[in-house]
Amino acid sequence: MNTYDIVILGGGPGGYISAIRASQLGKRVALVERNKLGGTCLHKGCIPSKALLRSAELYETMKRSESFGIRASDVSLDFGGVQARKNAIVNQLHTGVQFLMKKNKIEVYTGTGMIEEATPSSDYNGIIRVMDGDSASDVDPDAAPDIQIGFRDLIVATGSRPRRFSDLPQHEKIMSSDEALDMTSVPASVLIIGGGVIGVEWASMLNDFGAQVTIVEAANRIVPTEDADISRELSRLFAKRRIKVLTGASLLDTALLEDGSGVTAQIERGGKTETITAERMLVSVGRAANVEGFGLERTAARVVRGVIAVNGFMQTDDKHVYAIGDVVGGLQLAHVASHEGIVAVESICGLEPHTLDPVTVPKCVYSRPEMASVGLTEQAAIDKGYEVKTGKFSFKAIGKALVFGESDGFVKVVADKISGAVLGVHMIGPHVTDFIGEAALAQLLEATSMQVGRMIHPHPTMSEIIGEAMLAADLQALGM
Repeated sequence: MNTYDIVILGGGPGGYISAIRASQLGKRVALVERNKLGGTCLHKGCIPSKALLRSAELYETMKRSESFGIRASDVSLDFGGVQARKNAIVNQLHTGVQFLMKKNKIEVYTGTGMIEEATPSSDYNGIIRVMDGDSASDVDPDAAPDIQIGFRDLIVATGSRPRRFSDLPQHEKIMSSDEALDMTSVPASVLIIGGGVIGVEWASMLNDFGAQVTIVEAANRIVPTEDADISRELSRLFAKRRIKVLTGASLLDTALLEDGSGVTAQIERGGKTETITAERMLVSVGRAANVEGFGLERTAARVVRGVIAVNGFMQTDDKHVYAIGDVVGGLQLAHVASHEGIVAVESICGLEPHTLDPVTVPKCVYSRPEMASVGLTEQAAIDKGYEVKTGKFSFKAIGKALVFGESDGFVKVVADKISGAVLGVHMIGPHVTDFIGEAALAQLLEATSMQVGRMIHPHPTMSEIIGEAMLAADLQALGM
């Protein structure tokens, strides 16, 4: 039996980055992946959805090309071509991850990994059985093991899956984001259940592709984890695009139309019931951690409220078992999983890793317009006892935004009124995901709004809006 210093269950951004860092630190590493390296992010999430969003954005821009002085006589959508481009990007990146595994001498086992035992011996602290099949239900747990590998330390990076309502009919007309990625055509109408990050990205994309979109959100505003001003602006801009948004609403019942042409849903809102019919329904109500089906119960690790409990170094109650990424809850983001993987590996290796502080993590939403944020919302800062000051600056006063023909939105800064420390930065507007990094650095370094505001920002760029918003918090904005 091969024995490794570190075995990693799951080959997503958390898993493969963990493997690379462990190899850099001289460890013998094995990675077990039941499907394809790259995980949900590469194959079912971040990358394919953003490829579709880019095509949708370009399609929308081309339809209004005359505003740029360009006349395009025949702008039409080839959705097959859109999907082909998406698949080509995914395949290219998948090949890149495979290369990184070989380059770093990481042994990859394809199959379902099962924790067979977690009993220390002189050679190992546990055994993983690798079986054929891409899910636990595809394999016979009583069959002879295909492969056994021993580990000194184990990192669980099994990720998550879309949450589903158990009482919904099982039908192709009712999709999660996984199934939506494989649509062969754009539906005429879509009902989206859930107005969080994934829901508004799909709403924006499908609207740009020409679908009639309705969002149903249980909270009193869409993207409820963002600053309230950001939510209001997105709702306003979605209304301009004729995206219907129903907040404070809940799904009562869903049925398939008898002729198979779509679905009908009963929505309760403000004590009244409304019936909505659409060609397809997309359920986007969060993701559930994959904590079952791989033998975690054979370790001392605990599952609390549906996720694996870990300390700041990503260590479970079993000292030789670590867990990272979506499976531990918190911020379910690819870059968070990668950072947590590095923390886990460096902790195993006896180093002093930079542990994760959620307030320093940048978050991005790739709708049109984009949203990005880091730190505390204004209300969260107030709730924590800060006396806050805010600065807001509009993209309508930014030359580069006008040049791009995308001037909706703003940047909002939340700072401590006494010390001037930046507590949070919240953006909605063109390409804000590309320059949230500056705000995240300010957050990490505990910079003040004046320090960032006085930094020389290049002109004309989108990013100069950060400097103006920072100055606005101190009533010194120069551009308006």
